Amino acid sequence: MRLLSGNRYCSVKPLAVELSGAVPIYPLADKRCPSMSDEEKARDPSGISKFFGELANKTSLAAGRASAFIVAAGIVIVWAVSGPIFGFSDTWQLVINTGTTIVTFLMVFLIQNSQNRDSAAIQVKLDELIRVGAARNSMVGIEHLTDDELEDLRGKCEARARAEKAADKTVNKTRKSARRAADKVAN
Repeated sequence: MRLLSGNRYCSVKPLAVELSGAVPIYPLADKRCPSMSDEEKARDPSGISKFFGELANKTSLAAGRASAFIVAAGIVIVWAVSGPIFGFSDTWQLVINTGTTIVTFLMVFLIQNSQNRDSAAIQVKLDELIRVGAARNSMVGIEHLTDDELEDLRGKCEARARAEKAADKTVNKTRKSARRAADKVAN
């Protein structure tokens, strides 16, 4: 397969495919194409990044299943039932506190990774719909604006929506007036 890298073509197999519009972009490793740009190098995910992405994806899928909830509830029930055996000691309480803290701490990063990927995928889909639809192409990429810029843009969009609504009311009112005038002339 011949792939574009900068201004040169390289005959290699793609590591990943990312859609930018309708043109596939193939991040390539340095060894495979010496003319690889810094931007292409930045898009080439490292082994750790790939591993973490796969781990986060598999973990989030597993944690979202009913069986995971049943296992977690079972652990809590076993812990509660074992309370009298251990005399409800500080160590007995520390076991559940430590366990839940560690699981929560690790799950935060895994869930955030999954949400980031989901948000990015949704953003790409929305950008593509805007690009090919009747919406304004200037809206593509607004997720990179600051909060103040987004709030300003939101205000402008809401003002435009109010103006369009007022214009629709005026058009409907004018249409009704014209209809009444036409009916008077016809009678």
